Amino acid sequence: MQGSEKSSRRGRRSTTMDGMPLNDMPWWRWRAQARSALHMLSDPVFQRERWLAGDAGFGDVTDAVYRLVEDTWLDNWSAEKYIGTIFRDSGEAALVDLAVLRVLRIMHQVGPDAPVSAYLEHHGWPEAVRAAREAHVRLALNDGDEPEAPPRPLEVLERLTQVR
Repeated sequence: MQGSEKSSRRGRRSTTMDGMPLNDMPWWRWRAQARSALHMLSDPVFQRERWLAGDAGFGDVTDAVYRLVEDTWLDNWSAEKYIGTIFRDSGEAALVDLAVLRVLRIMHQVGPDAPVSAYLEHHGWPEAVRAAREAHVRLALNDGDEPEAPPRPLEVLERLTQVR
């Protein structure tokens, strides 16, 4: 079998990361970080039950925002820059950009060290959650994952993204 026949784009999927087709996206670890953050930012029930309750296993709002923008610098430039590496297409990139802008606007207004309640009570938070939800669902479906599954604890994300 020649190398080109082994391409994951020919229907073969690696299940190394919970069904996520790792071989499709060169920077899948960054994608996993962004997806984790978007998932948490998109789920108001999770936010109340985990973040407001102070469940350290899931980080907090600031942790999620940093996971979303830290490696990618999406706070400085568009997700379009990462089409083909982190994001599959311009549709994904546009949804991620919108979510990043909405969440960062709130973070800048309340401050990165604000309590979780300051984010959740912010007048713009429902719109930020909607934007994150649209991005999360699109990325999850494009990866063949169930968008309604609950967010995973950070230790699970760490195990899934370790270099083997």
